[in-house]
Amino acid sequence: MKKIIAITVLSFALTSCYVHEYTIGKGAQTNIKKTKMNHFLIEGLAPISTAQPEEMAKGAKDYTVKTRFTFVDYLLRTITYGVYTPTTTTVTK
Repeated sequence: MKKIIAITVLSFALTSCYVHEYTIGKGAQTNIKKTKMNHFLIEGLAPISTAQPEEMAKGAKDYTVKTRFTFVDYLLRTITYGVYTPTTTTVTK
């Protein structure tokens, strides 16, 4: 029983949620969102295509950018054993 508890605690401790958020100018002023997936191979080492937040903001001077792993991203990563590793970028103007 102690082993099961130790393994459970260790598995929760080793999991993480990747989120990177940064603010340009004064940050988001409205709630207009644009979302795009980023595509990587081999646990993120080889980028295939990545979102360009400047283009997604379409000339806005104030916006917030959030890059994260969504549930779908984790699911795809798990199914492909890390060969394909997507992330999702959201720009809020």
